[in-house]
Amino acid sequence: MAQDRPLLGILLMLGFCIVAPIGDAVAKVLGQSVPLSQLVLVRFAVQAVILIPIVWAGRRLWKMHGRVLWLTLFRTVLHILGIGAMFTALQYLPLADAVAIAFVMPFIMLLLGKYVLGEEVGSRRLMACIVGFVGTLMVVQPSFIEVGWPALLPLFVAVNFSVFMLVTRQIAKQTDPIGLQAVSGVMAVLIMGPLVLIFQGQDIPGLELITPNAVEWTLLLTIGLLGTSAHLLMTWSLRYAPSATLAPMQYLEIPFATVIGFLVFKDLPNGVAAVGICITVAAGLYVVLRERAIARGVTQAPAPA
Repeated sequence: MAQDRPLLGILLMLGFCIVAPIGDAVAKVLGQSVPLSQLVLVRFAVQAVILIPIVWAGRRLWKMHGRVLWLTLFRTVLHILGIGAMFTALQYLPLADAVAIAFVMPFIMLLLGKYVLGEEVGSRRLMACIVGFVGTLMVVQPSFIEVGWPALLPLFVAVNFSVFMLVTRQIAKQTDPIGLQAVSGVMAVLIMGPLVLIFQGQDIPGLELITPNAVEWTLLLTIGLLGTSAHLLMTWSLRYAPSATLAPMQYLEIPFATVIGFLVFKDLPNGVAAVGICITVAAGLYVVLRERAIARGVTQAPAPA
């Protein structure tokens, strides 16, 4: 069982916040020409192909039984649904907007950590999460008149991944992170592969298959590599820090997504959104400084805040 190391967990989550929106940007580009089912299938297939040799060579723990096996299967289904919903949302919404809407997730995750896992959530950390959430609301400006139902997809992603991270926290200390991701990749391929084959020829949008060209194959492999790396970072972070500690940190994905969205798609937030991004960054940085102070013994507070 790994002991909690909050600062290491925060750094790993920061890596996730950088890598994840890069993968989303690639998915947004590819989604214009590659069907959703193929995107998701290849993303998990690459994950399995990359990690299985590492698990085998390193003799890592990958065998699962009982409760851990069923929770891993449930986690995999949640992962498929969440990625599918996010990839779909990215075809209708700017990158920063889609990520920002989904960022009711850390707030939900903090509450789940407190009331479901019984994790300790100090008042200062709770306030930082609330402040970050207020900043997120300032960034979220989708027009349902212009976008329609896809604007609801990031909200589904938020609830989905809140439960996903809750399940991950439950099994992270009982499994090897690489072994967990390898098994999850295989499970996802076994679920998605037959699904795609069954619905071939029925003209269902998103479930058809195409023959990608060289550029598309390169981007598909890139999505798999980035997605695998991002979720390994997330899994490792939860191994070393409680979900309540990491919840406000995830707000930092919004400014990273904004920068990437501008560089790739020339999308730039307006004034209100920019202020909201600054607020979310400030809330996340506060948590970093607070955890550093606690780790160094600077504060004499009776409980983490």
